[in-house]
Amino acid sequence: MDSSLAQRCADTARGLTVPALLHRNATEYGDLPALGTLGSPDVLTWRALRDQVAVLSRGLADLGLGAGDRMLIMMGARPEHWLVDLAAAHLGAVPSTVYATLAPAQLEYVARHSGAEILVLEGEAELERWSSVLPLLPQVRHVALVAPVAPPVSAASSGGLLPDGFASGGLSPARAAGSGDSPGGEDRLVSLRQVAERGEAAHRADPEAFEKTWREIQADQPVTLLYTSGTTGDPKGVVLTHHNVIYQSVVLEATVPTPDHAPSLAYLPLAHIAERILGIYNAVYRAGHVTICPDPTQLLAGLAAVRPVSFFGVPRIWEKMVAGIQGQLAAADPAVRAAVETAREVALQAYKLRGAEQPVPPELAVRLDVVDTRVLRPLRARLGLDNVLWPGSGAAPIPVEVLLYLAGIGIDVLEVWGMTETTGTATINTPDHFRTGTVGRANPGMAVRLAEDGEILVRGPLVCAGYLRADGGIEPVTDADGWLATGDVGTLDADGYLTITDRKKELIISSGGKNIAPAQIENLLRAHPLIAQAVAIGDRRPYVTALIVLDEESVPLWAARNGLEGASLEVLAEHPALIAEIATAVEAANGRLSRPEQVKRFRVLPAGWTPESGELTPTLKLRRRIVQERYAEAISALYAE
Repeated sequence: MDSSLAQRCADTARGLTVPALLHRNATEYGDLPALGTLGSPDVLTWRALRDQVAVLSRGLADLGLGAGDRMLIMMGARPEHWLVDLAAAHLGAVPSTVYATLAPAQLEYVARHSGAEILVLEGEAELERWSSVLPLLPQVRHVALVAPVAPPVSAASSGGLLPDGFASGGLSPARAAGSGDSPGGEDRLVSLRQVAERGEAAHRADPEAFEKTWREIQADQPVTLLYTSGTTGDPKGVVLTHHNVIYQSVVLEATVPTPDHAPSLAYLPLAHIAERILGIYNAVYRAGHVTICPDPTQLLAGLAAVRPVSFFGVPRIWEKMVAGIQGQLAAADPAVRAAVETAREVALQAYKLRGAEQPVPPELAVRLDVVDTRVLRPLRARLGLDNVLWPGSGAAPIPVEVLLYLAGIGIDVLEVWGMTETTGTATINTPDHFRTGTVGRANPGMAVRLAEDGEILVRGPLVCAGYLRADGGIEPVTDADGWLATGDVGTLDADGYLTITDRKKELIISSGGKNIAPAQIENLLRAHPLIAQAVAIGDRRPYVTALIVLDEESVPLWAARNGLEGASLEVLAEHPALIAEIATAVEAANGRLSRPEQVKRFRVLPAGWTPESGELTPTLKLRRRIVQERYAEAISALYAE
């Protein structure tokens, strides 16, 4: 990347903190929309948002939260999540969102390791999830509940702050006081409304206290703590600073031009680094308008309502979108299908030229403009992506076939790469500089190189402060020269474009001594619309096999076209016609693999893998050990003579 661009990014981000940016927004853009919820008329302006943050900040201080203290949040996608998080950051405290899918033992580990003394939960369901753990955590002094666990208190008592729809919580006097039946039990419970009421009184009495506190925060102080889900072992607490998250926002502004104050849709958990950056910090930096999508199943409805200019989707989102489009076109009038295919061919020609950084000939540009206006833009509008300038993908590999299909309808999905430890993206493809199948080039100010074994090393201002230690200290993640060993394996081309080939610890070493990257095999298999998930097996074995999970949305459409309408996934997983279709997909993947990498046998599974069922992490990464343990019998059968 251009060194002068890196210097401009460094100069822009220098010394900034999240509270300082929120103060700027309330002062300069106070009447602009900041935060709302899909389907709700209630929208907070930047001025109103900061007012509520100030009140909650004073309320949390009243509970004893201070600079450097950690606070855990288990809450869905609702405005209170943003407000509580920002309120803690204004105290110099360190908020940490934990995934709602964590098991009780994992919750206990995170609570003990973080040393959090305050826990903010959404409501009854979350309190029940923590019920077996809280008696073991005497250091947790307060548990604040957002949603009611008893008839809600009067909204009038909040003085207009945290209105209905933003906080309707309250505890009955008995529950708020606590029964004292268990050590540190219900006597620790308090409603978020009560926290706000105390904060409002304190803020009214001394408004300068809030201003004084946030102005003391420095850019190198922690702003959040995120526990990496991990595929094995205990999670690690990644400490990110104000400078980390603001520099990431500055880089996005510099490399992917989008307008200020733009609308965006937040649908991923705030425990995910992508949503935390895009949904909180980038929105604060750009004074954008965030609409929260509380239910991920309403994502398409949310896109249609918001029509964002940027949208980040994990690969599974894009894959399902492609499968949906293909299913609809398969049932469409032949003339419609023909028009779309003709338009896609034109769009792909232009896309490939841009990817090669070659000019698009005028005649091709004219043809593209015509077919885009008549055919492709209306198709994108149905997806809510007709205004999108930056459609991004990351967190896992995405099949090239999916990227090309989307490019054919005018959605140039740009892959990025990074991790929580690099504050999200470390490398990025941009609209002007991209290569399909790569994850782009290093962000301005970042350096990327490969170790002798191919492991990717990174260095620069996006590398986190370190891992939180159980004693409260921070353990560096870099070597003496500042390089972070990422655990990913890749290649760099002559122009600096990075291609991820696998995880270092997930390489398959066959019994013949061949090193095989399972991610490459799985990526090719998942390119087929009938395949939702796949895992390649073969470590210390004579050949590669695969477990294949059916796509619960596209398979029924296939079944209807093949006279099997109404058949369950369990039945279809064993039906010869479907197995033959999957065999064709495996054969196509094998055609792009070397002989040792090719899948010799496979097993079709009907049930999907989810974080709740344990085969996937909360960020949808594959837990290979869990899969291999649960399907040990099926795997053994694949190697039986």
